[in-house]
Amino acid sequence: MGTIRKIVEGVQFPMLTLIAGHNGTYRRVTGINVVESIDLIMFCRPNELVVTTGINLSSDGDSLEQLVKLAFTKKVAGFIINTGPYIPNIPESVTSFANEHDFPIFHMPWNYRIADLLKTTFQFIANHHQELSIEEKVLYNLLFHYKQNANYIKDQLALLGFPQGRELAIIACTTNGAQANIDRYEVMIQFAFQNRYKRFLKLKHKNHLIFLIDRAQINTPNTPFSKVVEEIYDKITQKNGYLDIIIGKGNYHKELENVRKSYNESLTVIQLAKLHNNRFLYKYKEIGAYKIIMAVQNQTLIKSYSQDILGQLYRYDELHNSDYVQFLRIYLDENGSTRRISERLFLHRNTVLYKIKKVETLLDMDLSNPFTKTNLYIAFLIEDVLTHQ
Repeated sequence: MGTIRKIVEGVQFPMLTLIAGHNGTYRRVTGINVVESIDLIMFCRPNELVVTTGINLSSDGDSLEQLVKLAFTKKVAGFIINTGPYIPNIPESVTSFANEHDFPIFHMPWNYRIADLLKTTFQFIANHHQELSIEEKVLYNLLFHYKQNANYIKDQLALLGFPQGRELAIIACTTNGAQANIDRYEVMIQFAFQNRYKRFLKLKHKNHLIFLIDRAQINTPNTPFSKVVEEIYDKITQKNGYLDIIIGKGNYHKELENVRKSYNESLTVIQLAKLHNNRFLYKYKEIGAYKIIMAVQNQTLIKSYSQDILGQLYRYDELHNSDYVQFLRIYLDENGSTRRISERLFLHRNTVLYKIKKVETLLDMDLSNPFTKTNLYIAFLIEDVLTHQ
């Protein structure tokens, strides 16, 4: 994907100098548009670069500032100001706005031709679009058609900076709900991962953003993966007022044929995080007892374990149209705290105490006993695994 960062780091754009909005270099570039009037900003599209000479702007500087602000509202990638007879200097108010909103502003001297800038930008977009297609194809084949394309995939991964013998893993990101689209968070997630990883491959598949990462190419090894995810979650929560994405990471594997396993592990993390509404579950190696349960070959044994413990409660709920199974889940989630259970279920404390006694009577168990809690929790884990395998 072509980004502002690649423009800054590349050699194709000697005419451009980034003077403000340096924290916005993650922005995608999908086009370029010459705009010489405030009235024409309506024709700009998201992710375009906007360039102006200021030929139709007033000389007081306010018009340029207004043009930049309007371009920002159109979600363009960045703004190029061609200084010369019409814009002698770039006002400080423009650079201050750009820095405040992480909106990239480039300076282009008058002696460079806009026609050359347009030609170079079109070539840049075409080249990086082709790169993206190759990366997506390689990652798709690695995950879903490795056996048929093993040698080709190995060669392409090496060319893309992932030589054989590296420890590779998959990170999957998706929305927590069928209506939401992961596309709206792509730029934010990619920016966070660009800061953490020197290189990665990315693929969009079934409302999932899938990233291939290399343990040897982590820029911030002293920062835990969980902190990176929490920063993404916090930004989304601040923006929306709620969190509607889940990010899961599989284990690292050296063998390329096992990268698909890492992908499946990342999906398992997402599935369990959704099931338990647990935003603090990020990595497959952190799913604990689930791994043991999923590895048990004797399915009859683990089914009977769960049924022996919870069966009586399910039968009572079915006969009396009650909700004691769900209540018990919440009881365990809240570690038996009557206050938190009351707040979560909007029940009076006495009602909560009554329900606890009722569950203890039906199961013939003491819920305050730590061993009992462990057995009940394992029974629910087994139920979750069997239901979602």
